Amino acid sequence: MIERYTLPEMGNLWTESYKLQTWLKVEVAVCEAQAELGYIPKEAVEEIKEKATFDLQRVLEIEEEVRHDMIAFLTNVNEYVGEAGRYIHLGLTSSDVLDTALALQLTSSVDVLLGRVEALIQALRYQAQEHRDTVMIGRSHGIHAEPITFGFKVAGWLAEMLRNRDRLVRLRTQVAVGKISGAVGTYANIDPRVEALTCKLLGLEPDTASTQVVSRDIHAEYLQVFALVAASIERFSVEIRNLQRTDVLEVEEFFSKGQKGSSAMPHKRNPVRSERLSGLARVIRGNAIAALENMALWHERDISHSSVERMILPDSSTLLHFMVVEMTNLAKNLLVYPENMARNMNRYGGVVFSQRVMLTLVKKGMTREDAYAVVQRCAHEAWNTEGGNFRSLLEKDATISQNLSGEELADCFDPSYHLRHLDQVYQRLGI
Repeated sequence: MIERYTLPEMGNLWTESYKLQTWLKVEVAVCEAQAELGYIPKEAVEEIKEKATFDLQRVLEIEEEVRHDMIAFLTNVNEYVGEAGRYIHLGLTSSDVLDTALALQLTSSVDVLLGRVEALIQALRYQAQEHRDTVMIGRSHGIHAEPITFGFKVAGWLAEMLRNRDRLVRLRTQVAVGKISGAVGTYANIDPRVEALTCKLLGLEPDTASTQVVSRDIHAEYLQVFALVAASIERFSVEIRNLQRTDVLEVEEFFSKGQKGSSAMPHKRNPVRSERLSGLARVIRGNAIAALENMALWHERDISHSSVERMILPDSSTLLHFMVVEMTNLAKNLLVYPENMARNMNRYGGVVFSQRVMLTLVKKGMTREDAYAVVQRCAHEAWNTEGGNFRSLLEKDATISQNLSGEELADCFDPSYHLRHLDQVYQRLGI
């Protein structure tokens, strides 16, 4: 089943309406904390909680005039609350609300992403188990190396996504930071206990030492972890793209009924989803660099970071969410061709078993240099000759036959030898 990507799950967390909802949530939590400490009447808080709301269009209308989003928001809220509204935003600066509310968006985004990452992990776990014994050639430098299994390859992806899940779990704690500390972070007009109570109500921790803003290393870390997850997905997608090449064709993206690969060439089945994922990873990496640039603000605060974050945080959150969903679909529906894997592995008469032949000759008494030379000569002749057959050349070679029996040579071409320790990898992964 191919899941269609939909916006609301992550996208709704980054709408203007949701952002203002988080602002209101912070303002109300501050009022509750103020009342608990006796700074404002509890009856006023009850009235605020009952009446406080906003109208997005009205906020935008006011902002058009005052050119300040927080003032526009508070003006509109007070239009609903009335007299009790004088207790809203008491002793605060805009960034107290902006940064604390932003932490709520970041934590919610990580929560949504963690759920999707878990689905990807399960899809990879299934494929790693399903193809545990599907033998294929391992490659280094793009060149045939030695046998592996496709399940083992996917097991490596699984291990990486498990690490990414751990990173996201840690990240959620790192970004769950609020601040209610005033214009330069000194609590000049607000009791530090208000900050502590507010953050507790919101499920956050107070920033250790804020300025007017929460330091942007926290937000940079958010983007760095997202860039890591995106880079992992790109690694998987690049591998799928390489394995789908016509001259390889060991795996292939699912091709939907009615899908077309080219306007000019009807035969084409292109790895468009994997290519899209590679491209989107570049965007998130670029955004991560912008987040690092945001760290150096003037003195206790400027707003050079603000315009950047309005783009990179929503974009990266929704992009990575899309990437994880798309990669999950790819993993679940990937077409795997064991016959092509076997064909490719045995090209040139099994040259990929050259190391096993060489080591067996060494065990039989030949020097490593001599064994290497005779095996390399046969391997290169097979590789460079049309229809070349490495095994046949070895069987005809006098040096080989003097040192290895036919049974010993045949044993060198058994791929199970190369796979005998893979169970340890699977045990570490718990599959």
